[in-house]
Amino acid sequence: MSDAREEKTFLMIKPDGVRRGLTGEIIRRLEQVGLKIVALKLYRPTEKQVDEHYPKDKAWITRLGQKTLSTYEKFGYDAKQELGTAEASEIGPMVRQWLIDFMTSGPVVVMVIKGVHAVEMVRKLSGPTMPADAELGTIRGDFSIDSAAVANREKRAVFNLVHASETQDEAEHEIKHWFGEDAEHNYERTDDAVYKM
Repeated sequence: MSDAREEKTFLMIKPDGVRRGLTGEIIRRLEQVGLKIVALKLYRPTEKQVDEHYPKDKAWITRLGQKTLSTYEKFGYDAKQELGTAEASEIGPMVRQWLIDFMTSGPVVVMVIKGVHAVEMVRKLSGPTMPADAELGTIRGDFSIDSAAVANREKRAVFNLVHASETQDEAEHEIKHWFGEDAEHNYERTDDAVYKM
């Protein structure tokens, strides 16, 4: 059985977070709860890197389209009039391209984070994907007010500051994709001793 303290996850500060100067604040929030950053890079990703980051399977892309259609229905907007179609399978690729365009629009900060239940903890600190639904005290709840309704009508990705892996398998894939095999720089934090008592 693996040690829960050794769990690793992946976090990306998206172009909107970097542009707004929130990198330090986001890192502070991760470190102050006892999580350890073991790899960190700032750079502007290529379209190929981002394209390979997001799933390409038809079911995932169609789900993107379905989420977009649900947003249009919820707010009473006409998807067919605004997007030229009301088919989830046709809207999904549009939304995926909006994500790629956004993620390549400026530099990002990618990091590997290690600690107790790192995947779950980083997702909790990030808050729900949609900033409008995020509680105060989370990264998205404190620093973003964007919504899918606004983003969809402007034909762009939601500005939600960060991407955090949803599962350990996803974290493993994303760490390898963005850092390769030898990403980790392990070190002792002064509070590591407290957690080992």
